[in-house]
Amino acid sequence: MMNTLMEISFFTGGMAMTNGWLVQTSAGTLAVDAPEGMAAWLRGRGVTVSTLLLTHQHFDHVQDAALIQGEHGARIFAFADYSRDLTLELLMEMATGMPVKVEPFRVDEILEGRTEIEAGGVKWRLEHIPGHSPDSVTFHCAEEKIIFAGDVLFAGSIGRADFPGGSMEELVQGIVEKLLPLPDATRVFPGHGPETSIGAERMDNPYLS
Repeated sequence: MMNTLMEISFFTGGMAMTNGWLVQTSAGTLAVDAPEGMAAWLRGRGVTVSTLLLTHQHFDHVQDAALIQGEHGARIFAFADYSRDLTLELLMEMATGMPVKVEPFRVDEILEGRTEIEAGGVKWRLEHIPGHSPDSVTFHCAEEKIIFAGDVLFAGSIGRADFPGGSMEELVQGIVEKLLPLPDATRVFPGHGPETSIGAERMDNPYLS
């Protein structure tokens, strides 16, 4: 049974101002996504994470993944194996003219085909929602009424669908079918920007009307 004493905090870093989330319970500590600077943030807090959940592998969400894995011995859970096609490093370098580097990391648990995992003493329901990235997955804890949505759903917006493998139709359909049926009070922790809720996005999100 999950321990309900849960503390959630976050770090925002990297060129895309990406959120990395820290979930602490009396049964364990985990992180969701690893933007640039998050390893130093965890170090400064004196926190060790046993698990790193990746919502997807776009570069801005995984730039500190290898560092956290090395420093903490954290097991990485992701929809697919590490892939430079998924990180978009080369695409971003061509688009911006600036070097974009992701240190390769080891994915210990492949999530493709799975619907539930346990991490940090918490049971997480998984939903694969492509459209922003082919490997996008959300992590939902029904008992706590929270969901880590990555770049699938934001406050008043949704993920962009113009990257390789993107599809606005797939993204909207996935959100409508898999996320909007959740209770209104479900808190949504996105990959960028402020926290929101399922009820708020069902009511006011212009992309979902």
